[in-house]
Amino acid sequence: MIVLLSKSCKVLIFTVVLGAFTCSQAQVQQSQPNGLDNYLQRQMQARHIPGMQVAIVRHGKIVFDGSYGIADLQNSVPVTRNTVFPIFSITKTFTGVAAMQLVETGKLDLEAPVSRYLDGLPLSWQSVTIRQLLTHTSGLPNILDNETGALISNGERAAWEKVTAMPMEFAPGEKFSYCQTNYMLIGRIIDKLSGEAFTRFIAEKQLAIAGMKNTAYGDGHAVLPHGIRDYSLASGFKGDASSLSGYENLFIEFSPSLLTAAGMNSTADDMARWVIALQAVKFFKDKDSLGVLWTPGQLNDGSHQGFSTFVNGYALGWPVVLRPRHRAMAALGGGHAAIFVYPDDDMSVILLTNLKLASPEVFVDEVVGFFIPEMKAENGFGLPPAIGALRAELVKRGFGQASQVVKDLKTRDASFQFAEDDLNTWAYQLLEQKRFEQAIAIFQLNVELYPHSANAYDSLAKGYEDNGNKDLAIYNYKRSLELNPNNTNATEHLTKLHAPM
Repeated sequence: MIVLLSKSCKVLIFTVVLGAFTCSQAQVQQSQPNGLDNYLQRQMQARHIPGMQVAIVRHGKIVFDGSYGIADLQNSVPVTRNTVFPIFSITKTFTGVAAMQLVETGKLDLEAPVSRYLDGLPLSWQSVTIRQLLTHTSGLPNILDNETGALISNGERAAWEKVTAMPMEFAPGEKFSYCQTNYMLIGRIIDKLSGEAFTRFIAEKQLAIAGMKNTAYGDGHAVLPHGIRDYSLASGFKGDASSLSGYENLFIEFSPSLLTAAGMNSTADDMARWVIALQAVKFFKDKDSLGVLWTPGQLNDGSHQGFSTFVNGYALGWPVVLRPRHRAMAALGGGHAAIFVYPDDDMSVILLTNLKLASPEVFVDEVVGFFIPEMKAENGFGLPPAIGALRAELVKRGFGQASQVVKDLKTRDASFQFAEDDLNTWAYQLLEQKRFEQAIAIFQLNVELYPHSANAYDSLAKGYEDNGNKDLAIYNYKRSLELNPNNTNATEHLTKLHAPM
């Protein structure tokens, strides 16, 4: 690695495994935690992210500000603080704020039916509430194809005619289902109640107030100053490409009426300013409005649902991570970007990338762990309760005692259950942390608890392989194949290990 230093920033130039050179430019305050900069670069390399911006806000101030990698691979243009990234569905957070601003003025009622504000809707749509639209619990059919992300018919008019003729997917409030039709309707309501286009309303009531000079609406057709090129990994890419052929260009296109759902572009700095203004209640008259904005929608049975067991709720434009400690408002942008706000910790993290399925939300908690150590995965954060109890005992008694510890825990409490997937996930975390012996101990425990699972043996084999024990890796890959002859992963690894099959 070659390191060049300038007065204003640190520039790091390195070559990644996939062959395309990337530059890293980080502008960071003196108080940055040790190792954070290197951790972010490792994540970029592991995930093959061409370019990334990072901003971290703590106690109302930007405490970390980093720009890394390449904005335009074709022309070797580095990412800078002014590089503009598409934020995809994070745009919905701005729409949620706009809706709450109209609630404060008395123009909009979250519990009112959509028919109060819009005429000509299908009869089955008319009783859906504004809150159900904002929290994706409406049951409306989606105007976008769930597989391709394109309109269900060519052109907005044709798509609108088709979606309004489709049946409801479920009764309003019955479950969570991510649906762009919801935000198309919210956009029309903002237009009507504000008396201007929602893009202008949001620009005046949020972007101008927060001082977001590099933020604008637009898709691939728009010419944006300092705009990035967006990429995906080429089909079949395995991280060993020797040229830029490992990447494919992406063209981003959004229908004008769906710019409330996606279509905004910004920088990490601008988004940090916006988060600071939001938490300082600069966009609202009443501080309680922020609490309403971040309250997840309830289903008819009183429960919450979201994208996953991790992002397990959805508020007004904001996905939510509901958990006993360190809850988070988790805005997600098309697998490219993530903004996590931790209200109880007075901290926020903004991660913007130019790679589809970079999934930066996966490592946001770990970034926060550099400031709040208990949130690091190596300290057990994020583990399910049963796994957390198991870990606590193993730390005291040693990972070699895993089998006995499980027996003891079940003797104390017969309800203790250790799900195969939970154990497997934890073991892979240990493997990523280079804690090979601990990881293998948990993989072995999983095999003991689930002796008929091909996946458990496959994972144990991977643990041995990463730890350099070829013979045991081969043995367990073969055992996995015995249980599941269609396990192509085991076959590929046995071929790589030159093992007869």
